[in-house]
Amino acid sequence: MPAPESVAARLRRLFVLELSNPFARHLARAYTIDDLRLQARRRLPKIVYEFVEGGAEDEVTVRRNREAFSEIGLEPEYLRDVARRDLTTTVLGTEVASPVVLGPTGLQRLAHVDGELAAARAAGAMGSIYVAATASSYTIEEIAEAATGPLWFQLYLWSSREILGALVERARTAGCVALCLTIDVPVLGGRERDLRNGMRIPPRVGLANALDAARRPRWLYGIAQGEDLTYVNLRGAPGVESDGLSLMEYLNTRLTDPAATWDELTWLRSIWNGPLVVKGITSVADARRAIEGGADGVVVSNHGGRQLDGAPATIERLPRIINAVGDRAEVYLDGGIRRGTDVLKAIAMGARACLVGRPYWYGLGAGGEAGVRRCLEIFNGELDRALALVGRPTLAELDGEVVRVPADWSAGG
Repeated sequence: MPAPESVAARLRRLFVLELSNPFARHLARAYTIDDLRLQARRRLPKIVYEFVEGGAEDEVTVRRNREAFSEIGLEPEYLRDVARRDLTTTVLGTEVASPVVLGPTGLQRLAHVDGELAAARAAGAMGSIYVAATASSYTIEEIAEAATGPLWFQLYLWSSREILGALVERARTAGCVALCLTIDVPVLGGRERDLRNGMRIPPRVGLANALDAARRPRWLYGIAQGEDLTYVNLRGAPGVESDGLSLMEYLNTRLTDPAATWDELTWLRSIWNGPLVVKGITSVADARRAIEGGADGVVVSNHGGRQLDGAPATIERLPRIINAVGDRAEVYLDGGIRRGTDVLKAIAMGARACLVGRPYWYGLGAGGEAGVRRCLEIFNGELDRALALVGRPTLAELDGEVVRVPADWSAGG
């Protein structure tokens, strides 16, 4: 039997472990997505954490997205063989290891120096899909080079078709397998937390937040690396100067066209022959219009409560949208997902997959690529356990008998 390890030797070993992987030990103690959130909160300045966490105006929709999941009950069946469980499914014909997809969010370098590169690598390592955002802090080409799994590209309906067409061509050349069009931003929502905190892009450390930032030297070091953090995919676009402030002004004024109609989707379909998904759907009417315009899938989403405050929770709108278009296109859910049981409920109600945003931002803030992997591990572990406990060994066996849904959720449009 080997001699017991001395206290000094153990301390040296742990110190080396901490130096070689400074995130390994605390990520191992993240048992839930909320644990990751708390770790990210400790490691990020307040202005960044609240940029991630905040929503529009009074944040009623942010809270409602979470609360609605608690209104869905589960109906287990026992003495079924659940010894072998399978989380795999297909999304637009691509097999994935689980139905949890990393949805599009911008400026991920705010959370970690590797930002989108870390998230794309983590998605590939875990057998998932990564959806790169137009407003990313690394270019679509850089993200594609880092990615080891399927890559989608998210677009807004820019007021310039020239810019939109150029972005589509870049996505095609970079190897993106699908486009994800976000339609719920005719104007930017009222992000009042950001206004109060003086949040701007590129971020500036002023007197009001200098002490808070100074207490997080790792974040300061990361944000100082490379060029200014900004919307790099727009550099070189017609009428846009290359400096960060000009790009921010452009984004605020021309991110989308308030005069845009569904004709824009038809035009986009004409220049892109691959899979096309429309994100930002909360009504049956819009879901039908999206499918009629050529969409292969729709994401039931309210932008995480960051656009219209008072919009319905996405999970409560899922049943009626599934009933209306679920036989014509794949339907995905986005918004408020924090537990594997949330994913199980959505799949049982008819969703093909779930997109998450804030949860993997927490992982980025807590530990970069390893933190994003931990986020997906938590979701997959909870979903696997939930499958066993409801008596369904595969996602395909989840159906409406598993969930108890409020009756009025299926009414109206």
